[in-house]
Amino acid sequence: MTPAARTQAAIELLDEVIAAARGGGAAADTLISRYFATRRYAGSKDRRAVRELVYAAIRRAGEVPASGRAAMLAVAMDDEAVAVTFDGSTHGPAPIDAGEQAAASGIMPGWLADALAESGVSTQQQAALIARAPLDVRINRLTADAAAIDQLGGEPIAGLPDAMRLPSGTNVDALGGRIEVQDAGSQIVSLAARAQPGQAVVDLCAGGGGKTLALAAAMANEGRILATDIDRGRLSRLAPRAAKAGVTIVETRLLDPNREVEALTDWSDTADCVLIDAPCSGTGTWRRNPEARWRLTPDRLGKFTSQQRHVMEVGASLVRPGGTLVYIVCSLLDAEGAGQVEAFLDDHPGWAAEPLDLPAGAARGKGLRLDPASDNTDGFFVARLVRPC
Repeated sequence: MTPAARTQAAIELLDEVIAAARGGGAAADTLISRYFATRRYAGSKDRRAVRELVYAAIRRAGEVPASGRAAMLAVAMDDEAVAVTFDGSTHGPAPIDAGEQAAASGIMPGWLADALAESGVSTQQQAALIARAPLDVRINRLTADAAAIDQLGGEPIAGLPDAMRLPSGTNVDALGGRIEVQDAGSQIVSLAARAQPGQAVVDLCAGGGGKTLALAAAMANEGRILATDIDRGRLSRLAPRAAKAGVTIVETRLLDPNREVEALTDWSDTADCVLIDAPCSGTGTWRRNPEARWRLTPDRLGKFTSQQRHVMEVGASLVRPGGTLVYIVCSLLDAEGAGQVEAFLDDHPGWAAEPLDLPAGAARGKGLRLDPASDNTDGFFVARLVRPC
């Protein structure tokens, strides 16, 4: 592909990403994969270059752009090498018209910036939410080969003996089962569970099982973990991942929305720890999914907060007296983090928030909050709540 053809491909993909953001369609990564699946002529360098252009445009536009061309024109304003590709060639974009409007630059939609500011997130911290993310992995001590891990050439992450930060672009596929790609922040908040061998633990919103596998490793593969979710597709990925990682203590259970408690009666008042990685806005993960900030609306945020209250109630019913509920969201908004915990404690007399001593994070309400600018991790809020005996 010529440089002009790469720019045109990026414009076409941006049109798809914008449409998906407005209509609740697939994520940018998925759209890019589909696009190149039908364009076998594009080599690896072409795919990489187009991907870089797409994400540069997404990161630059705080509000949803009018079109893919407007988004790419904004990139061209800052990069002469991109500007010259608007040359009207056969497979390239038409020349830039003097009156054309480029997408306005920004960090995020105004209402979100206001909500984050009200949650104590500074302008600097907001800007870091859409920076590039590093490649972090968790070393699986159940199956890891130390020599193979050392060959990766990564750097250790302070406070996380099983974590490593790898050079961008490292091929980790060959080490499947021995490592798990997992942001350092995700590994840090998982430590709040203080999982121990022999315990009975529930991962209530397990998804594909990243935190489930971290819990199993912390438990030395001894005890019981019940991993549940309402999403069949995501939960189905956990069993093969567990098998590859050498984990044998995990049971998966698919739940029906709003009927979770009746499906979990055998675990009522039983768990030493219930970990809830709750569904949320994902404001803390924009480094990896920057177009997600175009999808979020006040109404959608309200639905997330309702879901969070619901799963906390479900989780609380499973905790044994003296046991713990660990609440996690990958969001910096108080409405999803500190505010949710305050409301839970108000509604559950006797429950208390236990102080957390983690390798990163700053106090926020009754928990800790991590953010990219301060901790070089994804953004998270975590709290550890103890049920009265």
